[in-house]
Amino acid sequence: MRFTNLASHPDIGANSYLLELGETLLVLDAGTHPKHTGRDTLPLYEDLPRDAIDAILVSHPHLDHIGALPVLMREQTEAAVVMSELTREHGSVLLHNSVNVMKAQREELNEPLYPLYSHGEVDACVRRWITREPGERFSIGDRDRVSVEFFRAGHVLGAVGMQIEANGHRIFYTGDVHFEDQTVTKGAAFPTDSIDTLIIETTRGDHDRDPAYTREREKQRFANSVNATLARGGSVLVPVFAFGKTQELLFMLKELFDEGLVPHLPVHIGGLSTKMTEVTDRFCDHPDRLHPGYRLLHDFPDLRRLARGRKEPDFHPGALFALSSGMVSEHTVSHRFARRILASEQNAILFVGYADDEAPGGRILAAGQGGRVALSSGSDHENEIRCAVERFDFSGHAPREQLADYAVACSPKTIILVHGDESARGWFLETLGKRLPDARIVIPSPGHAIDL
Repeated sequence: MRFTNLASHPDIGANSYLLELGETLLVLDAGTHPKHTGRDTLPLYEDLPRDAIDAILVSHPHLDHIGALPVLMREQTEAAVVMSELTREHGSVLLHNSVNVMKAQREELNEPLYPLYSHGEVDACVRRWITREPGERFSIGDRDRVSVEFFRAGHVLGAVGMQIEANGHRIFYTGDVHFEDQTVTKGAAFPTDSIDTLIIETTRGDHDRDPAYTREREKQRFANSVNATLARGGSVLVPVFAFGKTQELLFMLKELFDEGLVPHLPVHIGGLSTKMTEVTDRFCDHPDRLHPGYRLLHDFPDLRRLARGRKEPDFHPGALFALSSGMVSEHTVSHRFARRILASEQNAILFVGYADDEAPGGRILAAGQGGRVALSSGSDHENEIRCAVERFDFSGHAPREQLADYAVACSPKTIILVHGDESARGWFLETLGKRLPDARIVIPSPGHAIDL
């Protein structure tokens, strides 16, 4: 039995892992890397023999976990591809959008390999996808007895962790996980019994969370910032990812309206965010969902959708603009709109999720109000940041202390640290080494194989 890290880079991205369980071969996730392009964005699939994989298991549909799936399926034509129904529905939309992005990047980045797959290929892949829900145990392979069960992961709607059993050995892969309820998604419900090998994400391992943190206090702080901006006669830009963070933000605003903490105001969304919200609304009664029965596009007061073909909404004071991407990446609606917000001290830009230090959003956060920022890479022009700039912790990833507690509760023989930067994984290596002195704890480098 063996684990091999197929991720092509040692940080977060191109997440994909090979499990060899006797003669049965599984791949966990098949993502692309957001900081690289072309072939360099893909996992290390070149060494996998064609049609050797029995099954591909997908934890959730963010592109760093699903973006390479059509490429892998092209080479593994006999593999069963299994995910939750919500991941299937969201993943289809996200992969089609990825094709559009790659077509644009072919010219912008002079990347001749793009797109890595076509719309027709995505449609063909989706027809092969099989859905299973948490609590449904299923078997894989006809040579060995390998059983799999999904568990709710709490990261985004439909995200799952996976328990895999073979030859008396139990493996658990967390995928991306959040143990606390958010505003759309209930928290993770993971097992702890008799886990021999734990493959665990480490995203937030490079910093601790304020011990006094509560989501309600953070929500109140967000409300205060929105109200202060409205009192100045300004507008708020909240950069959000189209899937997950957009819907979480809209439900949080609904709660703030209902509680009288923020006055009703126009809220703008657009593009891919609208498509992803349509899927969330179709599953308004899903058991993993909070606010059951509520349909955002139908029930949310004064929700304004960007018209098809428009590159950005009309600016006006007294509004909130929830625009993607969450990192204000170039060639996105939030990137184009940011210039309008940055130009006035009346406005505010409020970050509610992850922003890489090298992305425009990360540069805005680093410079802060009064600083200057180059919004476009390679440009000498810098914009003055006149607006208020704040960051809030509504992460969809569990804080490091909770992840470490979960690992200790499992008390596995082997812990494999994935999905984190070097400093993040280093914290887990040191902390879990002290708390679980008898466990083997491994940081797998790209292509690194570990006997289980």
